[in-house]
Amino acid sequence: MDEIPFKEFQKLDLRIGQVVEAEVLENSRSLVKMVVDFGSEKRQVIAGIKNHYTAEQLIGNKYMFICNLERKMFMGLESQAMIFAASDEEGNLVLMKPEKDIGIGSKVK
Repeated sequence: MDEIPFKEFQKLDLRIGQVVEAEVLENSRSLVKMVVDFGSEKRQVIAGIKNHYTAEQLIGNKYMFICNLERKMFMGLESQAMIFAASDEEGNLVLMKPEKDIGIGSKVK
């Protein structure tokens, strides 16, 4: 795997956001639409997590997001950030959450 300079890493806008709305996109195999509060703004996030999380499990929780990734369209909906997740060889998937409570919009370093 290629290493990147630390200066490149510093360009990433990694923040903690809280899911305030979530809905499963019924006509999709895996997509969930979320509205995420980052403190100073709310953004729409589309993620392929339908087979691992219900909308109810997401609402109210804080997760790690990258906010300056190029925006992407899914089923005509713009995703304005990307949620961080880890997956293993068995297909299990977990979303990255802060281990302790921290304010929304907090920078991840």
